[in-house]
Amino acid sequence: MATARGSRRRRRADGAGYGSAAVVRKILFASLAIAPITIGLHYLADLPETTEFVLSALALIPLAWLIGEATEHAAEHTGPGIGGFLNATFGNAPELIIALIAVNEGLTEVVRGSLTGSVVSNLLLVLGAALVAGGRGTLDRLSGFFSFGLIAFATALFLIPSIPGWDGDPNTHSLAVVSAAISVALLLVYIAVTWHSLRRHHAMHVASDEEISGWSLRDALIALGIATATTALVAEILVGSLQVFSEKVGLSDFFVAAVIVAIVGNAAEHGGAVIVALRGKIALAGEIALSSAAQVAVFLIPAVALLSWLIDPLSLSFRPVEIATLAGSVIFTTLVLFGGRSSRARGALLLAGYGVVVIAFFLAGDR
Repeated sequence: MATARGSRRRRRADGAGYGSAAVVRKILFASLAIAPITIGLHYLADLPETTEFVLSALALIPLAWLIGEATEHAAEHTGPGIGGFLNATFGNAPELIIALIAVNEGLTEVVRGSLTGSVVSNLLLVLGAALVAGGRGTLDRLSGFFSFGLIAFATALFLIPSIPGWDGDPNTHSLAVVSAAISVALLLVYIAVTWHSLRRHHAMHVASDEEISGWSLRDALIALGIATATTALVAEILVGSLQVFSEKVGLSDFFVAAVIVAIVGNAAEHGGAVIVALRGKIALAGEIALSSAAQVAVFLIPAVALLSWLIDPLSLSFRPVEIATLAGSVIFTTLVLFGGRSSRARGALLLAGYGVVVIAFFLAGDR
């Protein structure tokens, strides 16, 4: 009898999850129209910067989802190796584009804040929301500790260029050189583990969207190209209006980057993890959040640092509050999930932890 009741509960959860996914997908498809509207208004109308920031932030959410959707469907045709590479590369495209445009604008604190904020939001906000949505379940402890280890390793390396910048200029050329060397080391670590992690990443997305009929490779690549190009245009508007928006609403550039921009850039992972959790696939939801956080730490951050040499060398000289929140988030999440079990209470703890981080970012202000 108990088994039958449990089966009925799982079926109801699956039905609710799939129903929610279908509704969310329709909303995201419809909201893709925000992007061309935002671009058109930017060039044809004299909108206030605060309005442009809000519109561009909203436009990036469905674009991030479309990039993730297109790479997943492309992966079905290219196989796990190339498909995983596409997922890893283009899944982070919105964050990468935002960061490089901010580098070009000389907004180094915005760049660093959005990157560290991305890692922390995946660990605490995305994972916490997924656990609250999914409730009780089992997580993959080995995979989780592997992701924690990668983030902890990256955080330890970030201390090398960060500490000298705490009492001096964080943007000196020498710190950028050191950051480049650290970035190469992190990318080598990423390459060493990429085959296993990317195969898992590919399988994870296939599982999470298993009810969707596949797109052709041609359609997936066309969608990917259009979405990436549109993201670049929208991201340019977002970064260009960020400082004025910050001033108007009374928030620091750092806070806007580390919280708002980081959440927008991770929109695909945020929604995906919660929807998967609603289907009762707690382990899969945990994989999405933790592997995304690790990927930003050991792939996206060093990639931005190295690509910045084509524009203006960026040092990975993070502020004390950024290093503290990175390290604290890893330790706190490890303790909460040490037993490999999920629950709504554990999810609430992670969300509360993210609330503490948001307060810390708010109080830190600009450097």
